Amino acid sequence: MPNSAGSSDSPDTDPSAPETYDEFAASRSDPRFTDWLRERAGDSWDDATAHRLTRELAADELADDVFRQYLVQDYAFVETLVGVFGHAVGTAPTMESKSELVSFLGVLADDEDDYFLRAFDALDVPESVYSDPKTTPATRAFIDLLERAAGQGGYAETLAVLVPAEWVYLSWATDAADAGSHPDESPSRFYLSEWVELHAVDDFAAFVEWLRTELDREGAAASPRRQRRLEQLFRRTVELEVAFFDEAYELGRGSSRPGDGRW
Repeated sequence: MPNSAGSSDSPDTDPSAPETYDEFAASRSDPRFTDWLRERAGDSWDDATAHRLTRELAADELADDVFRQYLVQDYAFVETLVGVFGHAVGTAPTMESKSELVSFLGVLADDEDDYFLRAFDALDVPESVYSDPKTTPATRAFIDLLERAAGQGGYAETLAVLVPAEWVYLSWATDAADAGSHPDESPSRFYLSEWVELHAVDDFAAFVEWLRTELDREGAAASPRRQRRLEQLFRRTVELEVAFFDEAYELGRGSSRPGDGRW
């Protein structure tokens, strides 16, 4: 895989995690390929699922400037994400798998898009900005990774980037929803509270579990060489989630409104 897939000796890899899936599986009664991938992601997994941005979002402390920058970049990323899910539909091995993926595509195209448009309006982000954004290095690297995984790999490689992209959001949003279970503890700004809700609902949790099960099957059946490639793709996706969150602060600092030169 090209360099965008990451290297096998990343400093963020957990040194205690078994180097191969066979080693991991041998020590467990009910091994899951995706659990091995998460372990191999090391500190990057915790950095992504407990990032400052998600913690401040859940606590209603996230600055609007930061969230504007984040949301514009995420909207640009989602366009590619939809395309990669569409590619997964074409390579999925069964009609049942294709149907599951098509259903989720409907959520991305309808429910999430409606949220983005309402949030942009509330945050005073002009259409000229979100319809043709200037993408950041992390966004471009993320888009490149997804496109390469789908274009140069098969169903398993596509899942290896889709699973962490969705699983990270389920993890942080579930923690946020649990922490803010009382209405008074939820973010007061709808574009924060709804962003949590979109990723903490039962339907999304069930879909992420289904995605994981697909990758569990595909990964366990893959050759050791291909398993290593899937691990690199998964880990690189998690690393880019962290960079994506980080950049929202770097770009949002000092910006009061879109269109002031920082967009």
